[in-house]
Amino acid sequence: MNIDFLENRLGEYAILLRLHQPIGIYLLLWPTLWALWLSSNGQPPRKDVLIFTLGVVLMRSAGCIINDIADRNFDLHVVRTRDRPVAAGRVSLREAIRLATLLCLLAFFLVLLTQDLLTIKLSFVGLALAFTYPFMKRFHHLPQFYLGVAFGWGIPMAYAAVTGTIPLTAWLLFTANIIWSAVYDTQYAMVDRDEDLKIGLKSTAILFGKYDKCLICYLQVLLLCLLVTIGLLASRGLVYYLSLFIAGVLALYQQYLIRNRDPESCFKAFLNNNNFGLVIFYGLLLDYLPRSYS
Repeated sequence: MNIDFLENRLGEYAILLRLHQPIGIYLLLWPTLWALWLSSNGQPPRKDVLIFTLGVVLMRSAGCIINDIADRNFDLHVVRTRDRPVAAGRVSLREAIRLATLLCLLAFFLVLLTQDLLTIKLSFVGLALAFTYPFMKRFHHLPQFYLGVAFGWGIPMAYAAVTGTIPLTAWLLFTANIIWSAVYDTQYAMVDRDEDLKIGLKSTAILFGKYDKCLICYLQVLLLCLLVTIGLLASRGLVYYLSLFIAGVLALYQQYLIRNRDPESCFKAFLNNNNFGLVIFYGLLLDYLPRSYS
């Protein structure tokens, strides 16, 4: 096989998987790590951390392919997406389907390594969510909330893998992730709002209209309240609540960025959510450290 051809295909596949844009991996990873630390009282099994981290990378990559397959005709009409490999014809539909299938099979193999029947059963729901999410923007204005369900499904799976059960705290964290996803994906949708209106796609940015900034603020407050409640239920300490305070400051910064609805600034607000998730994870990590070494 020609080396140049192979390099070209691998390069196109890397673009298709959005490996050059890892923000999606981070936004999927942070709540999964929150769940692993909370479910294990700060001492998650190394095997589970590795399994779920690799699983996040594989499923986010598969999700990008599924999304591009579903949106291949719409992407041509949006400036930001018209050059994606499937839409532009540089990767064939058959190639994309084969690659997505391979990634899903690898992710399922990782799930089998947990050796937990409940986690394995939950993985089929996660797969269904990943395949159906890209089509939601055609049918209703709440795909951002559906994304939260898909991105957050690793939370009950993590609890199941570590504890064999899915307690109330897990479902509260799952709900918090749905709200967080609605926040950052609405900010993201504000970037493409005008073009989405032209081609008939739906989003919370369109649904919220002139109340978008206000409703995002309400969702951010609700998110932080849920995270405080989770901290109380999990008996977390000062460091965790300090991380929530910093996360609250980041939420205010995001409000500042979207104040004029400038697309570039809205995209910066979306990207800033990586810091939001990272700060909370560090808060959990450091808060559990004294117990980990006791």
